[in-house]
Amino acid sequence: MTQSRTSKETTGTDSGQPPSPRASSTAVRTADETTEGKTTISSAVVQKVAGIAAREIGGVYAMGGGVSRAFGALKERIPGGGTSAATGVQVEVGEKQAAIDLDLIVEYGVSIVDLARAVRRNVISSVERMTGLDVIEVNIAVNDIQLPDQDQQEPSTPRVE
Repeated sequence: MTQSRTSKETTGTDSGQPPSPRASSTAVRTADETTEGKTTISSAVVQKVAGIAAREIGGVYAMGGGVSRAFGALKERIPGGGTSAATGVQVEVGEKQAAIDLDLIVEYGVSIVDLARAVRRNVISSVERMTGLDVIEVNIAVNDIQLPDQDQQEPSTPRVE
């Protein structure tokens, strides 16, 4: 995350220690507090909302870096494993704000700059609308590009009989 935030903004404490990545991925944060009660939202929820919003944009082929995509491919082969909406999404959530990092694989031929703008707009509006948190930044890393012929690359004859 490129913007500096105080420890109190990101963790809700005055400890002076920066938040650990593990703490931000499982912590529950206050999104709304009124005299009638308090609403808290888990960082995992913000991750999923951001991941789904990013995938809604045409031109996003997949999400995640090489390692997370490899684990995702293994997970898909396990019955009931499915795909995780949080793959390729990292979040840092404070009491009122969120910062989001996305790792994308884009389809060949798509304007990457226009795609990144559309993804950023959709993620910000979806997370803010659904959680009430102020999204202060969405950083996008394009890690790969999917070529049109990569989907059909299967050997025509088996190598082993």
